[in-house]
Amino acid sequence: MPQIDLLQRHNIPLLMRSIVLENPNDRMYLSDVQLPVPDYSDNDLLVKVEYVGLNPADGHFAKTGFDKWQYPHILGLDAVGVVVKANKGVFPNVGERVMWHANLGEQGVLSEYAKVPNYAVSAVPDNLPASKAATLPCAGMSALIALEKLKIEQGDSILIEAGAGAVGQFAIQFAKARGADVFTTASKRNHKLVKQLGADVVFDYADNKLYEKISRELGSQGFDAVLDSVGGDSTIRNIELMRFCGRIACLKPLPKFEDELMYRKAPNIGIVSLSGAWLANSLCAQQKMSFMSKLLLESVAKNTVKVPEVNMVEFSATKVSEALHKQLNGGFTGKQIVNIISE
Repeated sequence: MPQIDLLQRHNIPLLMRSIVLENPNDRMYLSDVQLPVPDYSDNDLLVKVEYVGLNPADGHFAKTGFDKWQYPHILGLDAVGVVVKANKGVFPNVGERVMWHANLGEQGVLSEYAKVPNYAVSAVPDNLPASKAATLPCAGMSALIALEKLKIEQGDSILIEAGAGAVGQFAIQFAKARGADVFTTASKRNHKLVKQLGADVVFDYADNKLYEKISRELGSQGFDAVLDSVGGDSTIRNIELMRFCGRIACLKPLPKFEDELMYRKAPNIGIVSLSGAWLANSLCAQQKMSFMSKLLLESVAKNTVKVPEVNMVEFSATKVSEALHKQLNGGFTGKQIVNIISE
């Protein structure tokens, strides 16, 4: 249903509030600024942003920057908002609430308005709160792409690292829906949560004897598949836990592997990169992301998939910077969502 009340109450200004990165820095220092509302053309939509989901990638790039960025750069990749301007005949229509994962190579979405190609968005069902929809794009699509790369089928055994994280929570639910036997790691305080989501066996990620305990539980056959969201030494350990020619989907850069491990395990390694759909200018991949978004939205609207707990963040540079530090430090459960519309 079009959000007529919002449109009637709001006139589009010339300037908008935005949170920007003046320059990459280890402190992740950000600034509150006023910037021109973006122009839109052709198949672009102009969207009044309501909520922005924060991801570890936002914190990473706030520290390192990105080679395609010009500064000051607006951060943020996951957004939900209402279409307020679109050319005639362009769908979704003005007044429709939409969700999308933005192009890493362009300006982000931590602002009152953003432009986005119409083929990159998905309409949010009327019965799904906008703040919950904002938890979905990066984490949900990463989980789905990873499971697709892993070719998860009925009876497969899969290890899902960091099961209480946003990606892990979605991956557990979708893997169980495909009939997999799900093993996961989580802090002790989150064991009940991941069990409720469908995990069959849970290990304490901080256990000094984690490898031995997983090996004992798994037996000699090894995992058919691993969703690796931690990276580094964990990736090497996870390949050791896989069967010969097992499958691993990695969300982090690969570590250096010893030749002996590669020969002995012959792993099928897949890399998960949502940003690649944009950076490779692959319209097909961008549209596929939109299809995945629709699946996520429909699954949550039908209550067949649960979203992580929403932790609301104030729309200010200081609060977002604090949230990004928290994002990288870990130790929290749920999804941090910036409320753009609250006054």
